Amino acid sequence: MVSYDIERYLNIRSAYGASFGPDGDRLSFLMDTTGTSQVWTLQGSQEWPEQRTFYDERVTFATWSPERPELIFGMDEGGNERAQLFSLDAETGAIENLTAMPDAKHRWGGFSHDGERFAFTSNRREESVFDVYVQGRDETGDDARLVYEGEGWLSLAGWSPDDSRLLVSQAYSNFDQDLYILDLETEELDHLTPHEGDVRYQSASWAPDGEGIYLVTDHGDADTLYLAYLDVATGNLETVTDGDGWNVDGIALDDETGRFVYSQNVEGYTELTVGELDDEVPTAFETFPQPDLPGGVAGGVSFGADAERFAVSTSGDSVNTNVFVVDIEERRSAGSATGSHDAETGEAERWTAAPTAGIPRETFDQSELVHVESFDSLAVPGFLTLPSDAAETGEPEHENGAPVIVDIHGGPESQRRPSFSSVKQYFVDRGYAYFEPNVRGSAGYGADYASLDDVEKRMDSVADIEACVEWLQDHPAVDPDRIAAKGGSYGGFMVLAALTEYPDLWAAGIDVVGIANFVTFLENTGDWRRELREAEYGSLEDDREFLEEISPTNNVGNIEAPLFVLHGENDPRVPVGEAEQIAEQAKEQGVPVRKLIFDDEGHGFSKLENRIEAYSAIADFLDEHV
Repeated sequence: MVSYDIERYLNIRSAYGASFGPDGDRLSFLMDTTGTSQVWTLQGSQEWPEQRTFYDERVTFATWSPERPELIFGMDEGGNERAQLFSLDAETGAIENLTAMPDAKHRWGGFSHDGERFAFTSNRREESVFDVYVQGRDETGDDARLVYEGEGWLSLAGWSPDDSRLLVSQAYSNFDQDLYILDLETEELDHLTPHEGDVRYQSASWAPDGEGIYLVTDHGDADTLYLAYLDVATGNLETVTDGDGWNVDGIALDDETGRFVYSQNVEGYTELTVGELDDEVPTAFETFPQPDLPGGVAGGVSFGADAERFAVSTSGDSVNTNVFVVDIEERRSAGSATGSHDAETGEAERWTAAPTAGIPRETFDQSELVHVESFDSLAVPGFLTLPSDAAETGEPEHENGAPVIVDIHGGPESQRRPSFSSVKQYFVDRGYAYFEPNVRGSAGYGADYASLDDVEKRMDSVADIEACVEWLQDHPAVDPDRIAAKGGSYGGFMVLAALTEYPDLWAAGIDVVGIANFVTFLENTGDWRRELREAEYGSLEDDREFLEEISPTNNVGNIEAPLFVLHGENDPRVPVGEAEQIAEQAKEQGVPVRKLIFDDEGHGFSKLENRIEAYSAIADFLDEHV
């Protein structure tokens, strides 16, 4: 069988972030053909696309004006996450920096329905807080109107149907938010969701009549997120659908037609529901047939003209990310407002053709969903991918067993899902097994599961990794002596903690932009993030002693396995000092250490040449030590 090098795998492209233009025919999307994500447009299914931006830096989003052939996109510099907003004239190709304040972050808040204005939040006034701004489409820089001074982490969820109000979200942690309505004439804020304790109010969208809000929430001590309708006048919250024990991740709603798509996260796999709201009863709706999409994970819905179709990005273990367009059938069955449409629809057509660098799609390997029993009998889910020639049984057991990479996600309130990873496919092609655990603290399995690693319970999640490795050691297709830990961001902390807490389990460790010491991390992370991170990890004021106790730098003497540390010089989330200190201290302990710092990257590696260098070095490191 033909094998391909890492550069070939990293040239597998992704197309995502679609937005329909005002004419309903032209689609914009992001694709990384040049090595970083840029804006592309196309006129129809698999037509030849046109590249519209040509930067060395990544474009983070792009969205069309609802009325004109122009887009607004976001881009930072060197991974510093201080995104600026730019306009792109789709007819002439002219680009203009609309914000032009490189020291501030700008978070997109959407176009008004007439396309004359757009909104955003920014920390221009003070580094640690976000204010709300409204700006005319022809204005730039200081022309933006400050309409509300915030006191924390504010973001926007869209304009009301009559463009007189903005829906504002304030986040206190990943599991606690509030919603407000900002009246743009009076500049007064109306609190919609007063509550006690942690309650999530997410993915909020205006109802077509502007009298209510659709959102996902766990209000009422629900363990998982459900879809609800919030009456603006009364504050009453009614359930639309409860999710049947799994999170409703979010809703995309066309506020002119009432058509919507909501997604559920079922054991990591996406299930989409397409429907149309009832005009009279806000919690009632009709459904359309489920879209027929490849892969296991989908998102990023954008409705076309009159919401007769929508674009969505989809991905899977063996399916690289592409944009599909789903047609919505208009014929309805007679009957109640909770009935369903009678015609066969949900047909999905792939519009983008992100290439696989000449690697046959049929060579990509599928993962298996497994559950591992941890130290306290908790079932820890994970995805195991075995190389195609791995021995399922051995005589004797483990004969010719595969080495394993245990790849731990960041967050920590994140989740590994069966989506495409060129890095994973590369290592599996080289004969490695790949295991992606969702230890306690991960999102997607309910609030109770997500809280099991909070503050003083932090190391229980590391104990889950021990249980997963012991399970792998018993797997007949695995070599129990060749298991490596890899992780990024918070996953980098998990790697370092696993190496210090359970040193005998590991053949090597790879820490990518990881936290090495919680105290220095919290002291040096971006001012706008500190409060949110302390809500998860513990505060410097109240929990400093515990945070020091569990920090890998204070247990570095336990590390036995060779360590590779990678980081971006401009990382605003986990400062590069975290990499410097763990590499230096581990080396002083006699641990074989390699360090690689990129001076033009931030929290992760966005540039193709850097990704090639990083993963080539990782492959060499693993080949040497594993």
